[in-house]
Amino acid sequence: MNMTKHIACASALRVNPIWLALSTALVFPSVLYAEEKSQTLDIDNVSVTGNPLGVASDDMVVPVSVLSGRELSLRRQNTLGETLNGIPGVTATQFGPNASRPIIRGLDGERVRIMQNGVGILDAGSLSFDHAVAVDPLVIEQIDVVRGPAALLYGGSAVGGVVNAIDHRIPKESLDGMTGRAEAQFGGPDNTRNGAAVMDAGNGVFAIHADVYTRETSNLEIPGYAVSKRKSRADGTPRDEKGDGKLNNSSALANGGALGAAWTFDTGYLGISYASLNNNYGVVNEDDVRIDMDQERWEVAGEIRELSGPIQKIKLRMAHTDYKHVEIEGGEIGTTFKNRGMEGSLEATHVPWAGVNGVVGYQFQNTRFQALGEEAFVPSVVTQAQSVYVYEELPIDRHKITFGARVGESSVNSSADDVFTQAFSNRFNPNSLALGGLYTINDAWSATANLSHNERAPSYFELYANGEHVATDQFEIGNADLNKEISNGIDAQLKWKSNGNSITLGAYATRFQNFIGLFNSGATDPGTGLAIANFQAVPALFTGLEMEGKFALNDEWTLKMRGDYVHAKDTRNNDYLPRISPLRLGGGLDYRLGAWNARVDVLHAFKQSDVAENELKTDGYTNLSALVAYKLPLNTYHVQVFAKANNLLNDEIREHASFLKDISPAGARSILIGARADF
Repeated sequence: MNMTKHIACASALRVNPIWLALSTALVFPSVLYAEEKSQTLDIDNVSVTGNPLGVASDDMVVPVSVLSGRELSLRRQNTLGETLNGIPGVTATQFGPNASRPIIRGLDGERVRIMQNGVGILDAGSLSFDHAVAVDPLVIEQIDVVRGPAALLYGGSAVGGVVNAIDHRIPKESLDGMTGRAEAQFGGPDNTRNGAAVMDAGNGVFAIHADVYTRETSNLEIPGYAVSKRKSRADGTPRDEKGDGKLNNSSALANGGALGAAWTFDTGYLGISYASLNNNYGVVNEDDVRIDMDQERWEVAGEIRELSGPIQKIKLRMAHTDYKHVEIEGGEIGTTFKNRGMEGSLEATHVPWAGVNGVVGYQFQNTRFQALGEEAFVPSVVTQAQSVYVYEELPIDRHKITFGARVGESSVNSSADDVFTQAFSNRFNPNSLALGGLYTINDAWSATANLSHNERAPSYFELYANGEHVATDQFEIGNADLNKEISNGIDAQLKWKSNGNSITLGAYATRFQNFIGLFNSGATDPGTGLAIANFQAVPALFTGLEMEGKFALNDEWTLKMRGDYVHAKDTRNNDYLPRISPLRLGGGLDYRLGAWNARVDVLHAFKQSDVAENELKTDGYTNLSALVAYKLPLNTYHVQVFAKANNLLNDEIREHASFLKDISPAGARSILIGARADF
C-alpha cells in the first residue's frame, strides 16, 4: 500500500454514492415516513451500563451519564473522546482532532474500559495516544459513561470507569415495519463533511439492521500558532513549526457500515452482526505520517427471559475483532499494528433469594497483538483472560445495599524475534470487591456511597515496551517484573431532585498501592537521542469533586451547571502526576418554544500550575458555544435542522491532559450546520 492508493481512496470517498442516498433522504424528506416520535429522554427510565439488573440511572450507586437521541446527535464530534469531553469528570486525550480517547477522573489508557455493546473494542487505542478509537460516533445510538470503579463487572481495566457505545446493530426488540434515521453535518473548524443513514426493518419475528456512514475533514483551523508560547520559550521551537492558522497534517477520511439480523420473540432475542470500519488520518506531530486503519467485527448476542427454576434470565454477548492499521511515512509503510481476538460474557440473573436480586457471570478474552516494522516498540503478544463475577442487590424499603466480587486470571506471553530477542511470560490473578448503598432521605433527597477494591493486571506494553515511541517523543522501556496494580477507593454522591429540577454533588478518593505509569527518567537514549521513559509502579492518590445541576426557570428556560476537579499525586515524594486536568466550571441556558430550541453554554478551565517534573504549565481558557435548532413543520415525519457555533471567543484552548497540548490546540471559532431526519 502506498500514498497513491490513499489519494485514490480519498477521491473515491468524495464521490461516494452514500452521499447521494443521504442527500436524497435529507433534501427530499417525503421518502421518510412513520409517526412522529417523542424526542424527550427520560433518564429515570433508561437502563444503563454498570448495573446488570437494568435499573435506572437514579438508582445506581456509582455516577453515570447517558447520551442518546437528539442530545447525542447535537453533541457528536469526530471522536469518542471529544463527544464526551465536558461531561463532569470526563476529559479527552486530544492527540489532534482525529485521535482522542476519554479520560475519566484523571485516568486513561488501560484504566478506562471502552466497549461497544458491552464487549471490548479490541483495537490498539490504549497502546498509543495517536491511535484512534475504533468506534465512530456517527452510528452510535447511545453512550453510557460510568464514572468511578466499574472493575467488578468489566475487569480491572475499568478502575477509572467505563464508556459503552451502543449501536443497536443487533435488534433486541420485535419490530413490525421500518424505522431509521439519516443525518449530515457540514462546516466546523475542520470543514467536516459527514453523514450517516441507519435503518431497521422487521416482520414481528425477524428484524434486520443496516447502517452506513462517511466522513471527510480538512486541516483544522486554529486561532493562531500551533506551538504554544511556553514551549517556544522552553526549547526554542518556532511557533509556526506545526502550523499558523491551520494545524498541519490534521485531515481525515473515514467510512464504514454494518449489517445485522435477529430473531425476536416474546421472551428474548438471538442475533448476529457484521461491521467494517476504515479511517485514514494525519498524525499531527509528524507532518509526513498518516495512519490507515481497518477493522472488521462480528458480534453475536442473545437473551432469554422468564425462565422457570432458579435462573430468570440468561444473556450472551460475544465479539470477534480483526483490527489492523499501518503508519505511512512519506508514502511508504513504516509500521503495522494488528490485534485479533475474541471477547465475550455469559450472564445469568437468578430469582430473588431472601429478597436479594443478582447475577452471576463469566467473562473471557483471547487476543493476539502484533507490531511489525521499524517503529515496533513492543513485541508480538498473546493475552488471555477469564473471570467469574457476582453482583447482588438487597432492597430495604426505599433504600438499597449492593455487593459484588470478581475472581480472575490472566496471562500475557510475548514472542521473541530479531528485534525482541527474549520471550516473556507473565501470569496474574486480579480480583475485585465492592460494597455500596443507596439511602433515600425523602422524596427529594438521596445519598449513595461505594467502597471498592480493584486489581488490574499490567498490559503488554507496560510489561514489554522497549523502543522508540514517536507519538510520545520518548524511548519507552517496560518492566516485565511489574505486579498487578492494586487500588482502594470510595465514591459518594448527594442527590436532590424535585419537579424536573436536580443537582448532584459527588466526591471520590482512590489510593493506588502501585500506580503503573510512564515516567521520564531524565536520561537520553544514545541511539535515538530521545528521552528515556520507564514504566514503573508508584504509590498514588487521586481525589476529586464533581457537580451537575439542572433547574427549570419557567416553561421555556432551563439553567444547567457542571464542574469537576481532580487532584493526583505520587505519594512517594508528594509530586504531582502528569496530564491531570485543572478545575473546570461550566453552565448554560436552554430555551425551548414550540419547534425552536436554542442554547448557550460556557466552560471555563482554570490554569493548570500543578504539574509533574518536565511538564509545562497550561493557561486557562473559556469555551463559549451556542446552538439553535428548528423542527420543520411536517406532519408525517420528523426533520430537524440545526447550527452550532463553537469557541465563539476564539480562545486558545489547550487541554492539559493532551500529550500534544503545546503543539496542537483545539479548533478556532467556527459554525457547523446539520440536519437529522427520523422515520
